[in-house]
Amino acid sequence: MFSILVITSMIMTISFVVMILASILSKKTLVDREKSSPFECGFDPKSSSRLPFSLQFFLITIIFLIFDVEIALILPMIIIFKFSNLMIWSMTSIIFILILLIGLYHEWNQGMLNWSS
Repeated sequence: MFSILVITSMIMTISFVVMILASILSKKTLVDREKSSPFECGFDPKSSSRLPFSLQFFLITIIFLIFDVEIALILPMIIIFKFSNLMIWSMTSIIFILILLIGLYHEWNQGMLNWSS
């Protein structure tokens, strides 16, 4: 019982010393004006906040988010392939990919993917 108490206290002391050293060593003493200024999407924060914003950037961001979430939904489908019925898995995968392709076609047809317009 005594040895467990000694080992625990030694581990706690070593952890505390390492955390203090990491905190001291990671402090940056130089203050850079560029790094301490706020960064807002590449726009100068000291100018007017009512500058026109390109809708193309917004649309590309939304499209990226949609297809990024889609990857997070497709990856588990590969894992459950072993545990599910092949016919049900195939139909679910085909329907899911078909919905994504219809969405991509709609975005393409509406001109959302044309950067030059």
